[in-house]
Amino acid sequence: MRHNHKMNLSRIASYGMIAFFISLFSDLSAQENKKSYKAEIKEWDTKRLESLKAANGWVNLAGLYWLKPGENRFGKNSSNELVFDHPEFPDHLGTFNLNGNEVQWTTASGQTVLEKSNAVNSILLFQPDVMPVKQLAYKTFRWSIIKRENLIGVRLRDLANPALDKLQKIDRFKVSQHWVIKARFEPSMMPTILTTNILGQTYSQPHPGKVIFEIEGKTYQLDVVDEGEPDEYHIVFGDETNGETTYPSGRFLDIPKPDKNNQTEIDFNKSYNPPCAFSEFSTCPIPTKANTLPIRVLAGEKNVHKK
Repeated sequence: MRHNHKMNLSRIASYGMIAFFISLFSDLSAQENKKSYKAEIKEWDTKRLESLKAANGWVNLAGLYWLKPGENRFGKNSSNELVFDHPEFPDHLGTFNLNGNEVQWTTASGQTVLEKSNAVNSILLFQPDVMPVKQLAYKTFRWSIIKRENLIGVRLRDLANPALDKLQKIDRFKVSQHWVIKARFEPSMMPTILTTNILGQTYSQPHPGKVIFEIEGKTYQLDVVDEGEPDEYHIVFGDETNGETTYPSGRFLDIPKPDKNNQTEIDFNKSYNPPCAFSEFSTCPIPTKANTLPIRVLAGEKNVHKK
């Protein structure tokens, strides 16, 4: 009897040790997972900053000019219709001619403007639905044509823009896996959704559906739009941090397209600022009322404080 009692105590001790090691390994695994996730977000932040400061990023924007029908002269002198007052710019560089929805560029006499390293005197710069969009260059400056509904304009970049050196990092909330949330995708009965941008223009976008998810026991939903990415849907959303710690007009978020069971994941740690947070020369969509969450999303990028 005494022998059995000792055996039982030994078993209990063994079970206790097993439970201890299981708990220990579980804690170590959780810590390793947390560490790995933080490294993933750090890499995401690095790539995000590189993208913003790239030649086709948002930080080097130097001007946005809406064209009027006919001739639009471009240069530093105030007599031009499009004035870019910069010491490296000539008084008159050339002329944009807007005819319907097409834009012709003509280089001013004595100036050198390049298209793919080739000097151009005159070129059809823009036609609707013709891709890729042509880009012209003068010194460190680059420009191309953008169309926003009924408006056609010139997007000017400066690859030596001082803003590139000023932006060294983007502040963010503390990374937490609490904000990585499973979501259910519900396909839409309506193929498009109306979006409004900061210019006050309203336009249609492909609307595959919405994601439904829970935060602290409460159910929320967000409409997604399809911007043509093969593996992702895009979300423009607002929340109660906007104008306080985050950009006033909301933030963006990309999520994986749902699996065959209509399941996906929302990682609010990857919420990011719209282009308008970095440049006044961008045209950003703003969140709909339906996509404005009545909570504080304390995750992702914070507002950018320009110096």
